[in-house]
Amino acid sequence: MAQLLEIRWHGRGGQGSKTASILLGKACSEAGKFIQAFPEYGPERMGAPVIAYNRISDQQVSVHCQIEEPDLVVVLDPTLIATIDVAEGLKADGKIIVNTEMPASKMKEKLGYAGEVYTLDANGISEQELGKAFPNTPMLGAVVKVTNMFSMEEFMELIKKEFAAKFAHKPEVIAGNLQCIKRSFEEVKSE
Repeated sequence: MAQLLEIRWHGRGGQGSKTASILLGKACSEAGKFIQAFPEYGPERMGAPVIAYNRISDQQVSVHCQIEEPDLVVVLDPTLIATIDVAEGLKADGKIIVNTEMPASKMKEKLGYAGEVYTLDANGISEQELGKAFPNTPMLGAVVKVTNMFSMEEFMELIKKEFAAKFAHKPEVIAGNLQCIKRSFEEVKSE
């Protein structure tokens, strides 16, 4: 992993962009990394565009602002691509992961982005494993795979602790969420 990894999450209210950034941050913190995980809200309502951010580093993070030039962009809702330039500011060697059934090559064309583009049917995975479309958990697995920040086994151990705390009142959903991460780690595709 790079000295400082900056991630920008694009989603809609209710899809879990903020939750995913916080869960990733907590898992990385548990692994001894320095982290920041924070959202940026527009109108706070279900379905409104939401942006969340992560900074993950081996050293203390001293900057405290929005991420203007991310290393990675994660798009939970592909309909945002029609209204928001999700690749804005993305570093030349940056990567984008989009929740879509579309092949990565077609998504790359649609985005007009020359860098690495990955796709994952996060909605489909979560519907199969959890019974509802919660794209945030599968996208976590894709982020870990694409960034190589942890092996699958390392991340599963770290995230189990976070899920145990988050879902203490609903332990029955932990196994499904872990399966979402495992599948997305295996199923994320690039161009």
